[in-house]
Amino acid sequence: MSVLINKLKSLGRQLKHEFLVYRLVLKHPQTPWIAKLFLGLAVGYLLLPFDLIPDFIPVIGQLDEVVIIPVLLYLALLFIPKWIIQSCREQVREEVKAQ
Repeated sequence: MSVLINKLKSLGRQLKHEFLVYRLVLKHPQTPWIAKLFLGLAVGYLLLPFDLIPDFIPVIGQLDEVVIIPVLLYLALLFIPKWIIQSCREQVREEVKAQ
């Protein structure tokens, strides 16, 4: 049981870290507008109070977030230069260390 709890805590830290990286990437002045659009759509879809596919439809209703959000993130990352992502990751690492 404690192994599962440790894995969930680790996953939570990783998700928080990635969210901070994507937030910086969105704010970066050299991030292409198309990548900002896809990242914005992913965050917007995650925060929307309704789904494109209603949750009461068995299986598919619950899986839409699991499919749509990663696809939007993947598309955004295709358009972002690697050096921007690396720079933002380093900035987040430095912020975490400073805390």
